[in-house]
Amino acid sequence: MTHDELGAPAWTGEHAVLTGSCSWTDKTLVEEADWYPGKTMSAEERLRYYASQFPLTEIDSTYYAPPAERQVALWAERVPDGFRFDVKAYSLLTGHPTRPRSLWRDLRDGLAPDVVEKRNIYPKHLSPEALDEAWRRFEAALRPLHEAGRLGAVLFQYPPWFGPRRENRAAIEALRSRLPDYRISVEFRSPRWLAEERDRERTLAMLEEYGLVFVSLDAPPVSGLPRVMAVTNPDLFIMRFHGRSDSTWSDTSRSAAERFRYLYSEGELEELVPAIAERAGEARETHMLMNNCYRDYSVRNAATLRDLLARSSG
Repeated sequence: MTHDELGAPAWTGEHAVLTGSCSWTDKTLVEEADWYPGKTMSAEERLRYYASQFPLTEIDSTYYAPPAERQVALWAERVPDGFRFDVKAYSLLTGHPTRPRSLWRDLRDGLAPDVVEKRNIYPKHLSPEALDEAWRRFEAALRPLHEAGRLGAVLFQYPPWFGPRRENRAAIEALRSRLPDYRISVEFRSPRWLAEERDRERTLAMLEEYGLVFVSLDAPPVSGLPRVMAVTNPDLFIMRFHGRSDSTWSDTSRSAAERFRYLYSEGELEELVPAIAERAGEARETHMLMNNCYRDYSVRNAATLRDLLARSSG
């Protein structure tokens, strides 16, 4: 396979199923594993090679700092037709702690002096006008991916303290008007959105009403997050795999690679295939994303899941 061809999907046709890793640039994958054919590959070469193996990835650098339009355009140019990038929303837009230096310079210059000196800022520290401008710029930055047909969905992963309160429901309901042209997916890290059957029904109904994609999770038991597989937008079904390491789930002193260091066995993935296949049959496209990005764990598991799902459709 040349590096200009697209990695194989699990399913094609009316119900396409794509598998991939939540990062193609993780340091442990690049430096500590032998998955890439060369240790000195350029950024362009690595992305082209990754796309020759898988048709899907997730960009998480956009969570830590908003991307430059030129960088986004380069990502779009370096992959073949049919490739999808899911993009993680900027931390400021999901209420996560955000480093002031990650803000656009002019917006940072508009912060109060005592706010600029804080380790982290939150949406409340910006004026309504500045926050609206942050949303506008983030939307504009992703435009090259969208126009090239490479943008899968924009992932809004909300923190554990973002529970099912009225103001939080309003924030989710506003996503469609914030990013009207893009597919939007929502991942909850607070179990309370899905804890009881009535909570689950209300949450899924809200997402369905606004055309938002519910993100199904496989996560460690200690997270308290139930494995709920549901399609709330017939255009897209997404599932993200966080591993099953109870001991590292909440350890923020570790790197992301260490926190999600878990290699699924083939048996563990095979157990999930019937339920995944059923949901995938309800959506035009399905994204299966491995977030266990330690060394080559995610790409190995993405390949295994792809092959298992391909066999299931035979």
